[in-house]
This record gives sequence, structure tokens and C-alpha cells, in this order.
Amino acid sequence: MLLYPFFYLFLQKEKWHPKAHYLNRLWGQLFFPLCFLPIHVIHQARLNKQQQYIFCANHTSVLDIAVMGVVLDHYYAFIGKSSLAKLPLFGYMFTRLHIAVDRSSRMSSYKTMHKALETLDKGRSLMIFPEGGIVSKNPPQMTPFKDGPFRMAIEKQVPIVPITLPYNWYVLPDDSGLLFRRHEIKAIVHPPISTQGMTIEHMPVLKQMTYEVIDNELKKYSFVQEKATEQAEKVKS
Repeated sequence: MLLYPFFYLFLQKEKWHPKAHYLNRLWGQLFFPLCFLPIHVIHQARLNKQQQYIFCANHTSVLDIAVMGVVLDHYYAFIGKSSLAKLPLFGYMFTRLHIAVDRSSRMSSYKTMHKALETLDKGRSLMIFPEGGIVSKNPPQMTPFKDGPFRMAIEKQVPIVPITLPYNWYVLPDDSGLLFRRHEIKAIVHPPISTQGMTIEHMPVLKQMTYEVIDNELKKYSFVQEKATEQAEKVKS
């Protein structure tokens, strides 16, 4: 609420939008310490702040969006579900600063793709959850990725940056409302995957490469595997 007047001001003109984006990062840097949720970010490679990227992360919690505001210091646009636009206060910021999509509408998906490509043309990066939402019934196990991010990356010859979020599904499960579990939040930002020279025929390979980078990282965390097994047993029972 304290920051919202500044959000509103900076959202009135597109040239001021980077300032609103900076406020998002500031909010995240204040919010998580106040909730006693430490964030540990591991950068496996140094990213060029002048380079555009399409960031792709696994998606298991509403916490993922807020975490990205802390993890990434690039000027990027989210592609997220249109229902986010209905949230009080946050919705206005989201529709002005990011890209909303109604996944049940082909026309909306087409318009979203067009707007995302325009965003890349303007020199801005994209942040996408390639699973297409929080859809896994057995987190942190991922579901197959959608084609969109990889099609755009190849068309614009923009690198893909995989990001692994191993604990968010446990800290704030999708079905828990706003009831946090106390645990470290971790994000692993992997080295970029180049798309230089790729054509649309390479899209399945690029998609699989990205999936495997994140999936292999998730498998390194014994805690994740133990909790995933517990979750699967609960579902079966």
C-alpha cells in the first residue's frame, strides 16, 4: 500500500515503466525478509544485462511470480494468466506492465504471442512458465512444456535461460491459501541456451533441453524427492 502511489504514477507512461519494474524488485526485497523467508539465488553463469533472454522456470506456487522479482535484475515482462488482472491493486500493475493471456481462448493466445514478440522487438526480456500454469498434480514433478516460449526464442534468436525453483511448492502449496511453511527459498539460474542458427525444426530439441536442465536440477535435492514421494503417497491414499 505504501508503494502503490508510486506504482500508479510510474505506470502512466511507458517510458516510466522501468521505474515501476524496479519497485517490483524493491517490494520483493522487503516482503520476503519481513515474512522471515530467506532467498538464496545461485547464478551458474553471468548474464549480460544488455542481452535479451527468455527466462523459463518450473511453476508450482503463486510464490513463483514474486520470487522472480528478486531473482532477476533484467527488465522483463511476465506472460501470465488473465485472472491475475482481477486481483485488487496488483491487477492494474500487471496489465500495464506485463502480458496477460486467457489460455482457454485461441484468439487470446494469438494476441499474446504477437504482443510478446513486440516486447522482444523493443529490447525487453520475457519471463514465462512453460508448463502453462500451475498444472502438476504431483509437484515438484513437472508437466510437459508448451511450444510458445521456444518458438519465440527461435524466431527472434534469443537465448533461453532455465530457472529451477526447488522449494516454492513446499513453502506455499497451490492449495494452501496464504499459509506459508518456513523454509529457505532457493532459485538456480542456469547458463543460457543459445538459439543462434536454430530453425523451427529445432523447437522440440530446444524444449527438451530446457526441460532436462530444470528436471535434472530438481533431482539433486533429496528434500524435494522425499517430499514428492510423501505427496504422491497421500494422493494415492
